[in-house]
Amino acid sequence: MENQRNLILAIALSFLLLIGWDYAMQYFYPQPDEAMVEEVADTPASRAAQSGETQHSRTGGLVDPALQAQEEVDVAKALASPDRLPIDAPRVAGSINLRGGLVDDIVLKDHTETSEKDSGPVRLFSPNGTPAQYFAQFGWVGSNLAVPGPQTLWEADGERLTPETPVTLTWDNGQGLTFAVRYSIDDNYMITAEQSVSNTSGDDVVVQPFGLINRTSRTASEDLWIAHSGPMGVFGDTAEYDLDYDDIDESGRISPEGGRTRWAGFTDIYWLSALVPQDGSAPDATFRALGSETYRADMIYEPVSVPAGRKYTTTSRLYAGAKESVVLDSYQDAGIEKFGFAIDWGWFRWFEKPMLWLLRTLFDAVGNFGVAIIILTIIVRGLMFPIAQKGFASMAAMKAIQPKMKELQEKYKDDKPKQQQEIMELYKREKVNPLAGCLPMLLQIPVFFALYKVLILAVEMRHENFLWINDLSAPDPANLANALAYIGIDVPGWLMIIFGLGVLAVLLGFTMWLTFKLNPSAMDPMQQKIFDIMPWILMFVMAPFAAGLLLYWVTSNILTLAQQKYLYSKHPQMRAMIEEEKKKKAAEAAKAG
Repeated sequence: MENQRNLILAIALSFLLLIGWDYAMQYFYPQPDEAMVEEVADTPASRAAQSGETQHSRTGGLVDPALQAQEEVDVAKALASPDRLPIDAPRVAGSINLRGGLVDDIVLKDHTETSEKDSGPVRLFSPNGTPAQYFAQFGWVGSNLAVPGPQTLWEADGERLTPETPVTLTWDNGQGLTFAVRYSIDDNYMITAEQSVSNTSGDDVVVQPFGLINRTSRTASEDLWIAHSGPMGVFGDTAEYDLDYDDIDESGRISPEGGRTRWAGFTDIYWLSALVPQDGSAPDATFRALGSETYRADMIYEPVSVPAGRKYTTTSRLYAGAKESVVLDSYQDAGIEKFGFAIDWGWFRWFEKPMLWLLRTLFDAVGNFGVAIIILTIIVRGLMFPIAQKGFASMAAMKAIQPKMKELQEKYKDDKPKQQQEIMELYKREKVNPLAGCLPMLLQIPVFFALYKVLILAVEMRHENFLWINDLSAPDPANLANALAYIGIDVPGWLMIIFGLGVLAVLLGFTMWLTFKLNPSAMDPMQQKIFDIMPWILMFVMAPFAAGLLLYWVTSNILTLAQQKYLYSKHPQMRAMIEEEKKKKAAEAAKAG
């Protein structure tokens, strides 16, 4: 079917463009070997960071095995300190370091590090000084005042932070000021920090509350054209996706413009840490490079005067968790403006989010996302079948009037305007719509790309299995490279285009080849050769993409084969005409040769 070939060609060219764009950006704008250094601590992590360019994985986390081992040792040592207040919420566990009042130990109970059954939970926050350091802090700035600092030992009025038991940390500066942070946590990923200053000094004092998030970019996920990784937030009415760690390195510090800070922090493909200011406030937000691949997001409120005998409280929030669309949207509905934009859905969010909703609904019904993708494919093709049927009928009609069209083209070959006018009159008389065959192609492309973004961006798809596939959001693991790795043979990167070919990619190429073979072509020999090799080219091009996407396409090809057989049975004259034209072109080619 000609429209099917056009669809395949359009998708193939689109993906080649997307891949080429990513490679071109990496070539023309390579990552710097070293970050800007202001003050570098002499730690194993900092020395490793300065030794060369850090590698990043698609989903984030430390890549260097030496740093992974060092992280495990350093975290265990840091968490062994008695100066820790445990956190135990339905979806979050960890602790607060009473030395400095840092929220520096957060693991996500519902998300595992790997797809292995014995894998531990994802660690989002790690203590300061560890290779994967990532933490938050709430405090104050004051002129000529003793304010809490990194070595301040806070006192807690409770033993454990849970949704039912908020905990208040207090510190007396010995000069008539008592600083306190009351922490509470909800059932998801939001921590609320109520910062208060009680002034019993006898004099008015001026303090400036702040919140900060400090992290290393060594654990950042890859910053792709389709999935932003790095500093971000909403300022005014605009979600900022354009900043990356290189921008902060180059400038040293960046204060996003655009309006009042709604929230600000750091994002990875699946995880988010964000500071949310007090309602109605307008704090300054700044991203800073601290050196050694370490960065900080600051949220600093305006200075406030606290009269003697009075108390001043500022309430901020800290989101530290997974970028689950439903959870983010619930916070947005509760008043955090554009919090759902933490997921970079792009221009087609209006279509992609319903796609995710449908996949989740199907998953709830069948219990497996792979099966849900297959059912989704059946639904999509079923909805488009009436359109495809009309398009096929239109193609049959177009084939039937080909002799008349050729007569008009020959008759008015020297008068192109008249030729077009007569052809349009022919379409009108025969009730043929030449564009009808293009509609199924136009409808399928947005569905395809929407599913592509959902599989890449939705944390709900992470580590979801289907048959031999242990992660539908990752490439098909059933390939020769992985098989060789099991016996200790590493395949060089430049050979992955061959050895990385998985089972689904092969099925994709084969089913696509079948759709071409079951539809005799009426193209000239050169075009025929191009379309003969296209399935195998796309087989290699698509191999590195998410297994769920290939599952969708393979299922779609199988349904296409069934659809073709049915439509040809309803329009036998279509196949007869194509076969006749094919023989004619073959004879002409043989005669010319």
